[in-house]
Amino acid sequence: MISANELRAGVTFELDGEAYVVIQFTHIKPGKGSPFVRLKMKNLMTGNVIEQTFRPEEKVKSAYLEHKKMQYLYEADGVYTFMDSQTYEQVALTKADLGDSVSYLLENIVVDVVYFQDKPVSVELPTFIEATITHTEPGIKGDTATGANKTAEIETGYSLMVPLFVNEGDKIRIDTRSGEYLERVK
Repeated sequence: MISANELRAGVTFELDGEAYVVIQFTHIKPGKGSPFVRLKMKNLMTGNVIEQTFRPEEKVKSAYLEHKKMQYLYEADGVYTFMDSQTYEQVALTKADLGDSVSYLLENIVVDVVYFQDKPVSVELPTFIEATITHTEPGIKGDTATGANKTAEIETGYSLMVPLFVNEGDKIRIDTRSGEYLERVK
């Protein structure tokens, strides 16, 4: 059991038989009355984000999540298929299950599929991915002193801002936590 005071961003817990992950944690100490904890949390089963308040001494059950390394295979009709490399077991997740992770799913990428009560609920991506630029406008020669950026699209269809010197066909490294360009890969 975890007290509400011990909950922080990224902690998973169980409430009413559902698994939640804390997105934002605020400890509020009003002038009158007793302090309380306000959580913004995401339901891992449905993907809904809710806010709820707890008294600091309230306890919640720690959620047991199982992580399995799986390889992303393909997408068909909004269903994304992953395969366990050891057992060849395949798992299908929808876009609602994956959320923003869809933007970074390159074929054959290895991810952690998160299970709660033997049901896949989400995917944890590697921190960085390397992707190829499929479309971007050419940079203007001599316009490099300003540190300007331009829009580029990678092979998954995700658009991001890149420096002017990046061209179509270049391989770049992207931070999957923020979705930002990090560097060009040689």
